[in-house]
Amino acid sequence: QVQLEESGGGLVQAGGSLRLSCAASGSMVSINSMGWYRQAPGKQRELVATIASGMRTDYGDSVKGRFTISRDNAKNTVSLLMNNVQPEDTGAYFCYAMVTVSRVSYRELLYWGQGTQVIVSS
Repeated sequence: QVQLEESGGGLVQAGGSLRLSCAASGSMVSINSMGWYRQAPGKQRELVATIASGMRTDYGDSVKGRFTISRDNAKNTVSLLMNNVQPEDTGAYFCYAMVTVSRVSYRELLYWGQGTQVIVSS
């Protein structure tokens, strides 16, 4: 079993910055991609940013140029630096990790964190 623990959410004024972190722990062979999705009230969950084990990154269109994702493979952590946040960035942010759990079958499983709330005031 793998656990993802998120931290860093909170209330921030528009134009400000916030950093989210997520730490993975448990039984893992390796972590492939990690990243963040978010869900605003009444809306579908959407991609914020992803980062592969080789550090290739991908961002949702609405956050490109403002958010930066990074990871530390040695510590099994992923972080999201959110700059120039806007009220539309408000929502629950969920960390995910695609984890290889078997050295024999190379089976991959997707894990999610519980979510951390980000509220941006105008």
